[in-house]
Amino acid sequence: MFIRTERSVREFIHFYPIVTTILLINFILWIFTGFFRDSIGGLILTYGIGFNLSIYVDAEYWRLITPIFLHANIGHVLFNSFALVLFGPALERMTGKLKFTIIYLATGIIGNIGTYIIDVKSITPHLGASGAIYGLFGIYIYMSFARRDLIDQQSAQIVRTIFIIGLVMTFIRPNINIAAHLFGFVGGLIIGPLLLKNARPFFKPTYRRKVEDGEIAFDPNRWKKRRLLPKKVRDNWMWIVLIVVVIIYLVAENQ
Repeated sequence: MFIRTERSVREFIHFYPIVTTILLINFILWIFTGFFRDSIGGLILTYGIGFNLSIYVDAEYWRLITPIFLHANIGHVLFNSFALVLFGPALERMTGKLKFTIIYLATGIIGNIGTYIIDVKSITPHLGASGAIYGLFGIYIYMSFARRDLIDQQSAQIVRTIFIIGLVMTFIRPNINIAAHLFGFVGGLIIGPLLLKNARPFFKPTYRRKVEDGEIAFDPNRWKKRRLLPKKVRDNWMWIVLIVVVIIYLVAENQ
């Protein structure tokens, strides 16, 4: 359920378009805020970062949403993106695109609301998708106890184990938004019964592109078509771009 078996980035995008879109937004915004902080990246952080006092004084309520897609550094965005790639695809297939979008945004917003409630006049900025990630945990934990028809025992054990580890790390690691983690998780528990009502058990997607009369359609000339780039490069372009960006960032940090 949580082991990625897609044969290429292209297939991942095809089967999990919402997860892919969120990943792209996260990395595009990180590129702006990481490399162009003196221009557009600075504006994005200024108006998008979570800042409770601005919500309290100036009613800038969009700050309950925008921090979900912003990250502090490469490690931050990579960790949250890895968690999304691990736990997001199965849930997107089970609930559908719209409900998965609602789950991700709603739990992320609940996490930020919790952060706001704890200290409405706080001047400490916050950002990151952790509230939404822990919202996914909340959905799966609910599923493992109340909707066992949707999750196998091994996957349930994996979720519980990783959640416990993550919960412990929440309280012992510095600079962690504890409220966002806890409220996001509770948000997942609350909306789980509603959005899993018509959910279907997760089945690994089939990789057959087209079926005609019960047979796999096959183009005998497909391999003869010349392409500008090799197939492996075309299929994995997103990972290649990500690796290049990480290398550029690391080089820039060491200069």
